[in-house]
Order: sequence, then structure tokens, then C-alpha cells
Amino acid sequence: MNFSTILYEQEGGIITVTLNRPKVNALNSHLLADLSEACDAIRQDQSARVVILRSALDQFCAGADLKERQGMSEAEVKHFVKNVIGGVIRKIGDLEIPTIAAVHGSALGGGCELALACDFRILADDVKIGLRETALGIIPGAGGTQRLPRLIGYSNALLWILTARIFTASEALAQGVANLVVPRAILPDEAISLARELESNAPVAVRKAKKAVRLGLAVSLEKGLEIENECYNEIIPTNDRLEALKAFSEKRKPHWTNS
Repeated sequence: MNFSTILYEQEGGIITVTLNRPKVNALNSHLLADLSEACDAIRQDQSARVVILRSALDQFCAGADLKERQGMSEAEVKHFVKNVIGGVIRKIGDLEIPTIAAVHGSALGGGCELALACDFRILADDVKIGLRETALGIIPGAGGTQRLPRLIGYSNALLWILTARIFTASEALAQGVANLVVPRAILPDEAISLARELESNAPVAVRKAKKAVRLGLAVSLEKGLEIENECYNEIIPTNDRLEALKAFSEKRKPHWTNS
């Protein structure tokens, strides 16, 4: 695959998508189109187990390309925010397999929303992260007002959104936005380590567990338990479940076939 603004690499079941649009990975039409195509490729790849999203530049992502935005009409802005930026970030959030954002430098506005769409966020200790939109006369429009409160609660999310404050990595960790904060030098290794840990488990079970958690958040506990049971029942006839039982009895590691 040929991309102009990202690098797409795969090692085993781990796919690494690296943002590479100098100087700050501003989200313009070309970068978003590349990310959309990458998501399509991941969904179609039966060997894919985990995705790492990272940056090749000094910054993770500075958010939307406001220079490009200036040339748009009101109708074009509405379409772009909902269907282009919002659509691509939804694609990332809807991936069936686990996603890890490995973040260094700044992750602001749409860059923060990009990280929030991932399942896990590992932050380098130099990170500056926040939703700056209200300081620019707008609101987060690519999922920030919805994903952040689901992650850290109503009041903490409003603190981020209404103040437009830029937070440090340690502050993001304390408030639950980050899963882990590490020295920048070892950020790639930590992301790979987590990816390999996720990759080592039964592929179907990992996907169904993620589905149960994600769909359950939007419904009542009673309905969530029904979703969990449905997902469990879908796993019962799989070869991997039987392989796990056999491997346990034989005191060995299971050999997953993703079936």
C-alpha cells in the first residue's frame, strides 16, 4: 500500500500506523484519507491482531489543519467535521481488534480525539495533551465531548473541555486519560510490549470481549449482560476455545487459529 502521509507496517499480527505529515501531523484531507484507507485494510486483514498508532515526527498530532479549514464554506465545514474527521476517528474507534495510541509531544484538539478513539493510551513523559477547541470558538467535534466523559466522568471531562487547558502526561495519567506514562526513549518498546501481550491471547475471544465492553457501555446493565452472553455464546463453538482446553490439560501454550 502506498500512502503519502502515513507509514503502514506489519509484523506478525501487529500493525503499526505511523503519522508522517510534517511538521505537526495536522489533520488535513490527505492524512485523513490515508487513515481511512488504513482502517479499511485493517478490517479486511484476517491476520491483524493489534494496531499501534504513533508518530514519526516530534509531535503526535496538533489537531485539525486550520489553514485548510479557512478555505471551506460553512456547509463544507459541517460535512468535513462530521463525515471526514469524525468519520475517520469513528472508524478507528470501531475497529474490532485492540488499538494502542503511543503518544509523544503534543496531542491537541483532533490529535487528542484521535488518541481517545484508541483503546489504550501510552504517553511519553513529555506529552502535552488537551482539547483546545473552546479557546478557538468551537467545540470538540470528532468525538471528544462523548468519548472523554465515558472515560473519566462528567466533571473531569468538562474541566478538560471548558477550560481548553493543556495537561501534562502525569496529569492525564492521574485523571485516567492515560493507561501508562513512560520516558520518551522507551515509548516504542512499551507499545510493542503491550501489543505482544494482547496478541498472545485468543484472537476471537479478544475481539468478542472488546465488543461486549464497547456495546455494553451504551446500554443498561441488564442489556449489557445480554450482550456479554451473546458474545460468549459466539465463542463456544470456536476451535480456539477447544484448543485452549486441550493446551491446559497438556500443560503447554495454545496454538491459536483465529477460528
